[in-house]
Amino acid sequence: MILLQFLIVILAIFIGARLGGIGLGAMGGVGLAILTFVFNLQPTSPPIDVMLMILAVVTAAATLQATGGMNYLVKVAEKILRKNPNSITFMAPLVTYLFTFFAGTGHVAYSLLPVISEVAREQKVRPERPLSIAVIASQQAIVASPISAATVALLGILSPYGITLPQILMVTIPATLLAIMFSAFMIRNKGAELEKDLEYQKRLKKGLKKAETSDFDSVITSSAKLSVIFFMAAAVIIVVLGTFEQLRPSFGDDGVMSMAATIQIVMLTVAALNLLVCKADVDEVASGSVFRSGCIAVVAIFGIAWLGDTFFQANMDTIEPAIEGMVTSAPWIFAFALFAMSILLNSQAATTVSLMPLGLALGISPVLLIAMFPAVNGYFFLPNYGPIIAAIGFDRTGTTKIGKYVFNHSFMVPGLIAIITSLVLGFLFAGILL
Repeated sequence: MILLQFLIVILAIFIGARLGGIGLGAMGGVGLAILTFVFNLQPTSPPIDVMLMILAVVTAAATLQATGGMNYLVKVAEKILRKNPNSITFMAPLVTYLFTFFAGTGHVAYSLLPVISEVAREQKVRPERPLSIAVIASQQAIVASPISAATVALLGILSPYGITLPQILMVTIPATLLAIMFSAFMIRNKGAELEKDLEYQKRLKKGLKKAETSDFDSVITSSAKLSVIFFMAAAVIIVVLGTFEQLRPSFGDDGVMSMAATIQIVMLTVAALNLLVCKADVDEVASGSVFRSGCIAVVAIFGIAWLGDTFFQANMDTIEPAIEGMVTSAPWIFAFALFAMSILLNSQAATTVSLMPLGLALGISPVLLIAMFPAVNGYFFLPNYGPIIAAIGFDRTGTTKIGKYVFNHSFMVPGLIAIITSLVLGFLFAGILL
């Protein structure tokens, strides 16, 4: 019976992943309906706190986009890249990492891909190198950002176990940043030099298609700059309040205000400031790509995480004895589960909410789960992720591509190097610092 239930869970995830968008969350609901009405499993509570935290962060980021704050960040990043063209293979991932870290979303990095491609081509550097590692860097930065949906989700799951936001960041920031720079170093000579690349020479003879132009040529307003200041200040405030518990309000027997409530309040306040002071258009906020993708992630978490938690909690008496020994003796094996689930779900936050509670239930230490957090960045494995497809399209030279066998695409090597290195460093830093 348990195998049949597990098959239903896997089918729901697989079909939802194929549907894409809110289909993932909707199929989670279908799977849940079968488990409850057919197999009589008692549904657990959906991860409301995590969903509300993510929604608050997404709302703040969406107002940042509506004020032109995202455009301003892209402009700043573009200037940095163009000032350091000779080091594009190292500067591209560093810039996309830092700007994703501060924005909490990869949308800034997405907008920089055509710039990276053209700067590389102008310097006669094979664009595949900086483009591939830049995309991977923007993924890795998500688990290091204090205001990303995935980090907020992990904090919501681990905070009852005494884990604070600074503890998560002191592991994920150095682990992912060092991993990205190491990966950039390893691929610095990957592939033929641009002038010797056969595909590029073929395209030169035919005439290269026109370069993609930036969509951010509009004048940057003072409101856009102010909205960035508000957003950055919110990130700092959240880290400070997470570090110094005594700064949060205390309510007697109920203790201090939780970080879940703190993040929600701070981010909604920033959203309000962007609306009131920076004059963000309400309709633009709701129709923007940041709000849309964030809401899709919340729906996915709602359905899939609820489905997974219901299945695992109902069958924990059977599951735990079967794999507890393996997980206890080699807890790092759980990283493979995180990696595989992220490939299916295409979302770090959804993967985090779906599997991290299971890790805790199996007795894996919260410290080790922090070390394994970078494993949720596995969705470069299949070349169907938006920025991967975009990077291929922006590379006029044809060096960034999906290989003949699909899996031998341009992002596989830098992605695997980065994720393996970040996990090794994650365990190292977690063991030393926590």
